[in-house]
Amino acid sequence: MSLFIGIDVGTSACRACAIDEHAAALAEARTDLPAPARNGARVEQDARVWWRTLTDTLDVLCKRLNPAQVSRIAVDGTSATLLLCDKHGTPLTPGLMYNDARSISEAGHILETAPADCAAQGASSSLAKLLYLRQTISDPAYLAVHQTDWLSGMLTGHFGISDENNALKLGYDPLQRRWPDWLSRLDIKPEHLPVVCPAGSPIGTLSRMLAKRWDLPDDVEVVAGTTDSTAGFIAAGADVTGTAVTALGSTLVIKVLSDQPVFAAHYGVYSHRLGDRWLVGGASNAGGATLTKFFNPCDIRRYTRLIKPQQTTGLDYYPLPAAGERFPLADPKLQPRLEPRPWSDAVFFQGILEGLATIEQRGYRLLAELGAPYPKKVLTVGGGAKNAAWMRIREQRLAVPVARAAHQEAAFGAALLALGL
Repeated sequence: MSLFIGIDVGTSACRACAIDEHAAALAEARTDLPAPARNGARVEQDARVWWRTLTDTLDVLCKRLNPAQVSRIAVDGTSATLLLCDKHGTPLTPGLMYNDARSISEAGHILETAPADCAAQGASSSLAKLLYLRQTISDPAYLAVHQTDWLSGMLTGHFGISDENNALKLGYDPLQRRWPDWLSRLDIKPEHLPVVCPAGSPIGTLSRMLAKRWDLPDDVEVVAGTTDSTAGFIAAGADVTGTAVTALGSTLVIKVLSDQPVFAAHYGVYSHRLGDRWLVGGASNAGGATLTKFFNPCDIRRYTRLIKPQQTTGLDYYPLPAAGERFPLADPKLQPRLEPRPWSDAVFFQGILEGLATIEQRGYRLLAELGAPYPKKVLTVGGGAKNAAWMRIREQRLAVPVARAAHQEAAFGAALLALGL
């Protein structure tokens, strides 16, 4: 029986998962990642830290399975995390993390050049980071590679290959499936950009040195990876058009599987290609971060038991943790609305959950207005998926079935990508 390994390099840890041909998880491993260096809007990390963590994780995983059965490997990484390297993969710059937002002036150049609905807009996009980083090096023969691209290259020994999901925020056109001509107006040459392949397609074989290290076969394939959020969507099991996944973490992220793409940069809405279909999504600034401003974990457990989903509070909250919203309202000055505050903390708690459910409902309605299907069912991942009362509130607002996803780890989704699902 063949085994398939998925590797997720997230914000706090590297996780690996091995599954069999029936998508049953057989072994897992995890290694913590140190926090990136932060200084205001600057968030960066040495790419070699990612590699050491990945190899340490596979050292453990391969001892928990029969390595001779491994057939393919896929890697996912944080979206829009980028570095520049030479043709041999030697890093020329640190990796600018997904939330690095220093490239403000570069984002202005993109705004003047790129189409309005291009996903490469904004200071944290891969493209803005490329424009910033190239000013810091002297080597004109650099390669722009995402975290996933570089790690996959370290596994195969061949660099300069990306996938359609990671390449989106670098300016890649997923409709035409090529790099657009307007990139030349930013003095970006084709040799600076990776060759782009569909996620899950074979891009090389594992290097002999690494195969020997982990006792793996010489013909283990490495396939084109994806972003961590896309891998998480795949893990949730949403494989039917109209199935949606809501991530209830510190922020509220929604995605729905669609037969056609939707792009609306004003709302931060864009589409990842998944085979012949599209993953359409957006992210609100509201979410669990608002709850933790007012309630500790013990409070949350206590007040959850007191929620009455069938009796709405009537409170019209917009529970942002701070000023500013991006989706489903695009208003950088929007203020949190958490008044009036009732005398009961339990009612206040329920009112916040109702407000978050309303934002989720508005988000899916907006996606439908823009051309995506309204959800037929919603799978839930993240910490909020454990709150059954909140799930019932959301089900009432969305008017569709809401369930907790059976699998939530992006590493499992990457393993499914390696399997070919």
